[in-house]
Amino acid sequence: MLFLLPPSETKLDGGSGMSGLDLDALSFPSLGAVRRRVADRLLELSADPVEAMARLKLGPRLAGEVERNRLLERSPTMPALSRYTGVLFDPVRAPELDAAQRSWAHRHVVVHSALFGLVRASDPIPAYRLSHDSRLPGAPLRATWAATVSSVLADLSDSGEFIVDLRSEGYAALGPAPRPGSAYVRVVSEASGHRRALNHFNKKSKGALVRRLVTDRPELTDRADLVDWAAAQGIVLDVSPDGELVLVSETVLGEGAQPTGTGPAR
Repeated sequence: MLFLLPPSETKLDGGSGMSGLDLDALSFPSLGAVRRRVADRLLELSADPVEAMARLKLGPRLAGEVERNRLLERSPTMPALSRYTGVLFDPVRAPELDAAQRSWAHRHVVVHSALFGLVRASDPIPAYRLSHDSRLPGAPLRATWAATVSSVLADLSDSGEFIVDLRSEGYAALGPAPRPGSAYVRVVSEASGHRRALNHFNKKSKGALVRRLVTDRPELTDRADLVDWAAAQGIVLDVSPDGELVLVSETVLGEGAQPTGTGPAR
């Protein structure tokens, strides 16, 4: 089973002092040619800081992100799960994982990057700035990535991997997962028998779920296995009529959570 995450715009600085980005070292080598094209287009854009800030939707305080991109090929790298920070990734606490947990994460956790496509948890990547809706020179990122990423996900599904899609809708559009063979996860808050979709606590709940998974390291095959595992953990994870998974935020975050609703859940 694969747990497919979106990336984060915020990333940790630093990494290995060895030579920088090696696209050939990343998992899913069939994405290599597209990775190279997207990286080249990002480097081209980074030669003009003003244009880069506009296309990447960066304000003056984030001007340093353009320099990160300009140094993309020479920057130090670190495992993807450690590189990303923020609301989703902080609860995972990747630096605290032991060797067995890191191995499980590398096998089962995949991040969908706008720059690199799909990367496994331990794949070495540099810090960068590129979002699913960024405007690089040339074709839109959706047109660049969608068919190739979808093909890789379909191959994984055909090989027996069930895909649990924790991505935002923007990243899911950069490579739709095959149906059947996958389940999209929606996060809700539940109070007095009513469920509401979430905003901020959506990401935090997904990160907490991944933390529980890498800590317990279950061997799961299909949707039913995941639902049964969640129930044993005290996590409410239901299957909707259309096959989506519905995660009740409070059951994975704990009773101290104060989710903010944004509207009725689907």
